[in-house]
Amino acid sequence: MRSTFSSGIHVAIIMDGNGRWAASRGLPRLSGHRAGAEAVRRTVESAPALGISVLTLYAFSSDNWRRPRNETAGLMKLLARYLLQEADRCVANGVRLEAIGRRDRLPAALIELLEETERRTAGGDKLLLRLAIDYSSRQAIQDAAAKGGDLSQHLGPDVDLLIRTSGEQRLSDFLLWECAYAEMVFTRRMWPDFSGEDLAAAVEEFQRRERRFGAVTARTA
Repeated sequence: MRSTFSSGIHVAIIMDGNGRWAASRGLPRLSGHRAGAEAVRRTVESAPALGISVLTLYAFSSDNWRRPRNETAGLMKLLARYLLQEADRCVANGVRLEAIGRRDRLPAALIELLEETERRTAGGDKLLLRLAIDYSSRQAIQDAAAKGGDLSQHLGPDVDLLIRTSGEQRLSDFLLWECAYAEMVFTRRMWPDFSGEDLAAAVEEFQRRERRFGAVTARTA
């Protein structure tokens, strides 16, 4: 994974604001999540041309199980529908899909779809799309520590740019280890309204920043 997709940048996105987007329009929360799925498609399609080789999306956190049962059930169905609709498109466009997070609490049908989509898209070499589903970074770090050795070998690639939509400014248990030196961009744009232009603007902001990783440059020494 690291060698195949190491030539570009790793962008991680906390896709926030679906419920508030729906509420502001007098719609049920699931309508916001459905609109958010369209934003996922736009983002995935825009990513390779912007130099993004790895894209990690926070689709469902482990804490999200606390939401009402009808909402979590609807989200599981929406994830399954996304996989069914997008698998062929991923194969055609060289997108390799990989799910991270727990699988033992997911519906059996969704697990089957995830595994089938991972198999079908395994040859993709343009973009690695990582969906964080039933994901907790704290749990991932604990699991990595239990395996022993270098934790980074058991966790994902370092994040270069973290984007969070809807105006919130926190990590919410997402890629805590991998974001150690990530540049962060927070936008007030609700996720369902997020566009390829918004992604391009965030990447442009990232490229303007000077990353020193704890060191100094001649300009700052």
